[in-house]
Amino acid sequence: MKNNIAVIIVTFNGEKWIQKCLDSILNADCKLQIFVVDNASTDGTIKLIGDFTTIQVIESKINLGFGKANNLAVKRAMEAGFETFFLLNQDTWVFEHTISNLVQKMNENPNYGILSPLHYSGNGIDLDSNFEKYYNNQATINSNIKNTDFVNAAAWLVSKKCFEKVGLFDPVFSHYGEDRNFCNRVLYHNFEIGIVDNAKICHDRIVKRSFEKDILQSKYLILNNLIDINHPLLSSILNSFKQVFGLPKFFFKEYKFKKSSLFFYELLIYFFGTLVNLSQIMATRKTSKRGTNGVE
Repeated sequence: MKNNIAVIIVTFNGEKWIQKCLDSILNADCKLQIFVVDNASTDGTIKLIGDFTTIQVIESKINLGFGKANNLAVKRAMEAGFETFFLLNQDTWVFEHTISNLVQKMNENPNYGILSPLHYSGNGIDLDSNFEKYYNNQATINSNIKNTDFVNAAAWLVSKKCFEKVGLFDPVFSHYGEDRNFCNRVLYHNFEIGIVDNAKICHDRIVKRSFEKDILQSKYLILNNLIDINHPLLSSILNSFKQVFGLPKFFFKEYKFKKSSLFFYELLIYFFGTLVNLSQIMATRKTSKRGTNGVE
């Protein structure tokens, strides 16, 4: 049953990529079942998916975001008896041995809650630029696995045991931040997170910067710090307050003085506004420590 694999993809207007993504999965050298959750696409995504008769599709009438949509499919796959879950972005494709190599490493090393392949760019030659930044700072621990505190959720192999202990994605995050929050909880519950050197995906994306996106991601970084159960609450609050100053400074070269000042103001208001609901933060931390939220 350990090799009973559910591949889960969340789609939203993914017509550009989904054919190549699905073709690559169906060419994998292992038995699997694909689950797709579509977040109310308005292009031809659903029509393209409909050509694949073996895929189980969940059509949402609204855009649920990344975490909530994945939660739907994980629950359905669990109910169907699946024990290994490969979460994959719509704008990626895998290679024949990608999934089987990840599964083999997880079977050999059940202490890992999350295993990720290497992330290459769309050209298949260069590492994805964002992925490369933190990957190069990790050290190989054993069996071609590099341990890390975080890897983005473009391609995660997650064990059933991990989901049952840690819970699903926290629905407080709409889009951005849910993967970091999940990683924090995985580490708290004594699972490891690793990147496997003999598994590879291509992530065909162009990272576009925008002021609104950077503010939203920064707010979620602050929230993640506040509810990070790997640190005492007071320490989490202090770290978050430091980020209110540090993040605008980090983006200063991009936005200069005027926008950076607005950036700081937005984060300051968000920080104190969030602290007003300190009881909710404490409740979230307590739930995360208990685990199994969203699975039972």
